[in-house]
Amino acid sequence: MSRRLYIYYRVAAGDLAQAVAAIRALQAGLSLTVPGLRAELLRRPGAPDEQVTLMETYAAPFGIDEALQHRIEADFAALALPLQGPRHAEVFEPLA
Repeated sequence: MSRRLYIYYRVAAGDLAQAVAAIRALQAGLSLTVPGLRAELLRRPGAPDEQVTLMETYAAPFGIDEALQHRIEADFAALALPLQGPRHAEVFEPLA
């Protein structure tokens, strides 16, 4: 099965530009080293002005295994972005 990874969290509106630039750079770097990786950064619409919810999505033809998930988490931790609350990671797989 090709597991997909979804990670969501909140950032202060004032930190949004920094967070977006950092995550896009992280995803671009991962895409260069992981063949076929599809990474996306999404924003929840209609969020309060002071906080923005972001979601990173990751998919690949071979799926997102635990080793790659840990790498993504470690790369994110190295960014040391100021978050507004915890970061949530969830894995889904297509129905057969």
